[in-house]
Amino acid sequence: MQSAKAVQKKSTTHTHTHTQSRRRMTDAKVETISRLAQWRIDNFGASTYKRSDPFKIGIWNWHLSIEKNRYLYIRLFPEPSRLSKEQLPPPFARFMLRVTTTGTNRRPHISPVYERLLRTSDDFVWPIDSALQGRFIIDVEFLDLKIYSPNGGEGKSIWPDDIILQALATQSTLRCLSRMLDESIHADVTINTADGSVKAHRAILSASSPVFHSMFLHDLREKESSMIDIEDMSTESCTALLSYLYGTIKQEDFWKHRLALLGAANKYDIADLKNACEESLLEDINSGNVLERLQEAWLYQLNKLKKGCLTYLFDFGKIYDVRDEINNFFRQADRDLMLEMFQQVLTVWKPA
Repeated sequence: MQSAKAVQKKSTTHTHTHTQSRRRMTDAKVETISRLAQWRIDNFGASTYKRSDPFKIGIWNWHLSIEKNRYLYIRLFPEPSRLSKEQLPPPFARFMLRVTTTGTNRRPHISPVYERLLRTSDDFVWPIDSALQGRFIIDVEFLDLKIYSPNGGEGKSIWPDDIILQALATQSTLRCLSRMLDESIHADVTINTADGSVKAHRAILSASSPVFHSMFLHDLREKESSMIDIEDMSTESCTALLSYLYGTIKQEDFWKHRLALLGAANKYDIADLKNACEESLLEDINSGNVLERLQEAWLYQLNKLKKGCLTYLFDFGKIYDVRDEINNFFRQADRDLMLEMFQQVLTVWKPA
């Protein structure tokens, strides 16, 4: 059996080892707040190299390391991409460091402000001509962090986070606009449609369309009566139009009413809506709608949609799929459109 002294010695050794292990773990931890990272090193001792645990500032995980040779070398570097869960672009950092020895009156070592593209531990090193003893603290203050642009352009700062701020502001604005439309809050104009009426706001309409703006700017009937007649749209389609102008339209409503929205966009000179409708109509051309789309493209001068329809019919040979409908189409089509179609035929089927 072990003696009491041996057991006590073994227990003391185990406790000492556990304390050392815990101290090493604590020594590697970096505390962070806001844009400041602080690494407290209780005892560098006889070590020649020490690396911190990863710590997060901005969107990157970072490491600090210290190496003792003739000088004390401090390095700052991001966690390698192969170890990171996300494949992040390298950071372009603007930062400064400060090394303070605790419990003494020695002046701290303060670095200049550095600006570096940091990829690996070789990209930045700060040598200090001093042998630090006992406990000391390394502070890293990040003044700016930019996402590096490989094209050579100026990187985009992650602070302030404009994307998140803008998204929150946009959501708040859209909630307000949605309530204004749905609850007719301070609505000051009535739109008469083919089968009903809806309420709206002059300011929103005027800001969205130069045609509406002109109606309310000059002494026209709409200005005096606070009423607009849009009798070529149903109430449902007009509501979809207003939802678009107020920024609250749903995809299914846009898809359902896009032909009516295209007509309104052309009539009231709403360029962005017209472009959105053209892009949408271009996405689902098929044999059942290509002739109708071609007619719409000609009517509203949508060159991209027109080209898409002609390419579908002639370059891809789908003209044969619509031969039953083509005669009726030619009876109604504009002569210039027919001429352009025949020119397309000659281009595609020209002998090599």
